[in-house]
Amino acid sequence: MNAEIIAVGSELLLGQIVNSNARFLSEQLAGLGVNVFYHTVVGDNPVRLKSTIEIAETRSDLIIFTGGLGPTKDDLTKETIARHLNKQLIMDEQALKTIELFFERTNRIMTENNKKQALVLEGSHILQNEHGMAPGMLLDYGKHKYMLLPGPPHEMEPMFLSFGLPALRSKQQDDGVIVSRVLRFFGIGEAMLETEVEDLIDKQNNPTIAPLASNGEITLRLTAKHQQIKTAMQLLDETEKDVLKRVGTYFYGYDRTSLMHELTKLISKHHLTISCAESLTGGMFQERLTAIPGAGNLLKGGVVCYTNEVKSNVLNVKKETISENGAVSARCAEELATNIAEMMNTEIGISFTGVAGPDELEGNPVGTVFIGIFLKGQPIQVEKLNLGGSRESIRERSVKYGCYFLIKRLKEIQNAI
Repeated sequence: MNAEIIAVGSELLLGQIVNSNARFLSEQLAGLGVNVFYHTVVGDNPVRLKSTIEIAETRSDLIIFTGGLGPTKDDLTKETIARHLNKQLIMDEQALKTIELFFERTNRIMTENNKKQALVLEGSHILQNEHGMAPGMLLDYGKHKYMLLPGPPHEMEPMFLSFGLPALRSKQQDDGVIVSRVLRFFGIGEAMLETEVEDLIDKQNNPTIAPLASNGEITLRLTAKHQQIKTAMQLLDETEKDVLKRVGTYFYGYDRTSLMHELTKLISKHHLTISCAESLTGGMFQERLTAIPGAGNLLKGGVVCYTNEVKSNVLNVKKETISENGAVSARCAEELATNIAEMMNTEIGISFTGVAGPDELEGNPVGTVFIGIFLKGQPIQVEKLNLGGSRESIRERSVKYGCYFLIKRLKEIQNAI
């Protein structure tokens, strides 16, 4: 099945909002084995939207629309599709009741045009909206499938996951089962990873292997198809085994996990606590850690030690360390990690010091980063990085490398026990 995603809304063309829906849907459809060949954005204009639909029908089996299902006059997606397909718009009573209950619950007056949101294409499969008012729909007509979804991501994403995805899967049952698995890697460049698995990619057929680079991380999406799900899963297992033989050193998790999620699982598993001393990252490591539920059981606290004064007076870094080695040095990172762990009484202490830019510091070029890792009862570890990219990219990647090094260290200790 080949798909096209059409985002409807003049605000997208004006740059007022970003089309994040297309990225989300493409990722989800890839996991279903559906090819997305085109993303299109069109304004709130029925003539241009009709033309866009006609073009999409010449090259795509599944056409997914986001936006234009609201109550105002410029919300015209389903009206334009109805005219194009010569279909009636009918009132969905369940959707209308949901809208009426919303206005009653919020003690607001419901204007007549709000009923428009409950209109659906005749003969379509209704996709319930549990986070808004306008329902979505999936219509099989002729050689094409038309899916209509709301524009706001907080409505569209749960609707697609809960109702749209199962509806599409049911349409694929005759073609067998399609299963996907994402392998996540860190610490290896995209070009190097592709070189290591190039022969597997070149001969891919079933399963297929799709690489993707993002924010210093690399993923490989494996997708297998078979009449039996057990056989499809075996195909994935075999391909994963072949991949990890080549690049397993850099593998850290599956699907929608993250380095920070994997780190928190390990720290929790070993009943450890952590504290942080952050210079160039400015508290970013702690912010990302506390975004994960349950982090309060792991993180005791930390210090943003952006100046040498705080490094010395608060975290007790020796003044001679800074004068002789500099704040951006392995020795400083070592003392920061050790001292924060002692101060907070934690088994783990991690420190970040370096040069995010735009100017060099203490003779160190932009991108020089030292990460100190203290583990109680273990030798101190300091890693030096030479990172490229923007100031924000250097800070982001420093945090990820901190997670990565700590994960590796904890796994090494675990395997040694």
